Amino acid sequence: MAATTDPWLIAGLGNPGPDYAGNRHNVGFMVADLLAGRMGGTFKSAKGARAQVLEGRVGVPGVSSTRVILAKPMSYMNVSGGPTKALLDFYGVPAARLVVVHDELDIDYGVLRLKLGGGDNGHNGLKSLTKLLGRDYYRVRFGVGRPPGRMQVADYVLKNFSSTERKELDYFVDRAADACEALVLEGLERAQSTYNS
Repeated sequence: MAATTDPWLIAGLGNPGPDYAGNRHNVGFMVADLLAGRMGGTFKSAKGARAQVLEGRVGVPGVSSTRVILAKPMSYMNVSGGPTKALLDFYGVPAARLVVVHDELDIDYGVLRLKLGGGDNGHNGLKSLTKLLGRDYYRVRFGVGRPPGRMQVADYVLKNFSSTERKELDYFVDRAADACEALVLEGLERAQSTYNS
């Protein structure tokens, strides 16, 4: 059972390296990078885990701020559960205070859905996490839509956002970062009422 004083771990999922930076599959990293900028810090290598981390706070300092460990697992997406679990163990964060930000095929581009638990819907990053942690963690699901025509899912998520999508990408990433902060500060139901469009 999580205590109200426990920190939160927000993990943005993606693949490491510049070749993947603009991919749809890396939207979790994009949100994590924006949150890092808001927290005024830079990511550093984690001790004992293949991940980049930043410790800080979200919310109004001294009034309603909450301690957050922001993370980008630096293993590939398919095995992101290992680094995430190592960070939860290292920082003493219960899985009940884990927020995972990831791309979601079955939601239209830019639409957000916040939820607790559920299946992995074929998402290999979520499969890896659920195998090690169980299903009961929070998800900020960032819609990327379905691949066009007969394009394979793997090819689609490992492509960069289209030029049309990029026109609105910064706005949607900003909104997803807001949703992460709202989830941590206000709880799931209030965050859902604002951001589940």
